[in-house]
Amino acid sequence: MDYDYNTSRKKLALPEYGRNIQKMVDKVTSIENREERNQAARAMIGIMGNMNPHLRDVSDFKHKLWDHLALISDFKIDIDSPYPVPTLDTLNERPKPMSYNICSIKYKHYGKVIEMMIHKAAEMEEGEEKESLIYLIANHMKKSYLTWNREMISDEVIFHDLEELSEGKIKINKDQKLAETKDILAKTKKRKNIKRGR
Repeated sequence: MDYDYNTSRKKLALPEYGRNIQKMVDKVTSIENREERNQAARAMIGIMGNMNPHLRDVSDFKHKLWDHLALISDFKIDIDSPYPVPTLDTLNERPKPMSYNICSIKYKHYGKVIEMMIHKAAEMEEGEEKESLIYLIANHMKKSYLTWNREMISDEVIFHDLEELSEGKIKINKDQKLAETKDILAKTKKRKNIKRGR
């Protein structure tokens, strides 16, 4: 007795649609009358769309379905698609390399955004708003340091780094106190536990 195993069948172009969709697309592809073929293709798009209701909110949902139809037919289906029909070459085309913004960061544990904030704060007019921002930046620097280094750090080191990164434009009152290390670490641990659902 011969058994019909999936391993001996034709490989599915898009396995998520299943073998029945593959057979239906093959049938649509073989329809000789163009008008009937177009009508059957539109019906196939409806069926394929119903199989993936979670994708309806995705932009160009219909476009994706028509592309999938072409792919399942191995690009042999000859229909009047409302979108440009993809080819095997465009499908296999390698993406263009992305250009990365390469910039030097003096202290990687603080990050580029902190450096930008420091430069912005240094340009501000003297006053309460500037002082509040500097204090927030200093606290965030301490938190970032502890995130990456997990060791004790004094406020003096943060103040020194802040002054250095601002090229001496920001001077901090050394009597000012930043958030306690143990409090920052406790908050970080609590946030991680919430994310893990504990």
